[in-house]
Amino acid sequence: MKVLNVSSRVYLQPDALDSTISFYEKLFNQTYRLRFSYSAAGLEIASVGHILLIAGSAENLEPFRKTVATFLVDNLDEFLFYLKQSGAQILSEPKEVPTGRNMHVRHPDGLVVEYVEHSQSKATETEK
Repeated sequence: MKVLNVSSRVYLQPDALDSTISFYEKLFNQTYRLRFSYSAAGLEIASVGHILLIAGSAENLEPFRKTVATFLVDNLDEFLFYLKQSGAQILSEPKEVPTGRNMHVRHPDGLVVEYVEHSQSKATETEK
């Protein structure tokens, strides 16, 4: 059971995604690692460094705004078991997403986090 990466989330309007990607690429001196459409939620998502950019209309972003970070983990099921035993509140059970599986959790301190386990085949399709 290991957290592989922690990303801060930045929410923005769709027309700002390309310029925001460019800003962070220059700031971190690296190209984006991931970019894909999450059409079921009406979102475009990209990752540069430890920043997860989430673009969509105000209406489409609203359900996601309480989540402040994304934890990429090696085994979602192990984290689910641990978090339940540790007093965390599971806000959404594990489900399939474009890059693998995810769930949303409220930690005992109130922090809301998305946990994601990438599927090798799906992650490869969306990573740059």
